[in-house]
Amino acid sequence: MKSDNKLSSILHVILHLAEHQQALTSDKLALYLKTNPVVIRRMMAGLRQAGIVLSVKGHGGGWTMAKPLTAISLRDVYQALGAPRLFAQGYRQEAPQCLIEQAVNASLDSAFAEAEQQLLRKFANVSLADIAADFALKRQHHQAKSLEE
Repeated sequence: MKSDNKLSSILHVILHLAEHQQALTSDKLALYLKTNPVVIRRMMAGLRQAGIVLSVKGHGGGWTMAKPLTAISLRDVYQALGAPRLFAQGYRQEAPQCLIEQAVNASLDSAFAEAEQQLLRKFANVSLADIAADFALKRQHHQAKSLEE
C-alpha cells in the first residue's frame, strides 16, 4: 500500500517558503518537490483557508507565510490538509455478524484511536520553528563539514 506523503511534502514547501521570506509561485515551489504546480496549489488551498499562508495574484505574486513558524504546529498543518488518515492499517469487514471479527475490529479501533490521539498531542507540541531550527543546525554542520574537506 502506498503511503500518504502530503504532510511531509507540505512541511517541506512551508519551510522553503518561510526561508525565502518573499512570495513564491506554485511553479517555483513545485520545483522543490519535483511535482506539478497543480499539486502545490491543491495542498496550499487548505493552508490558505487555515490562515497559515496567503496567496497574492498578479505580477510578483505567489504564496507567502501568513504567520510566523513559531505560531504553527504540526497539528495545525495536519488539520489544514483535511486530517488525512494517520495509519494505513484497516480491518476485515467481510463478516460483520461474526463475533470474533467484531471483537478484533473493536480492539483494533480502540488501539488506533488511542495511538492517533497520542500522535496528535505530539503534533500539537512541535512547532514549525522547531523543525526550521533543526534544519538550520543540520545546514550549519553540513557547511562546516564542507569547509573542512
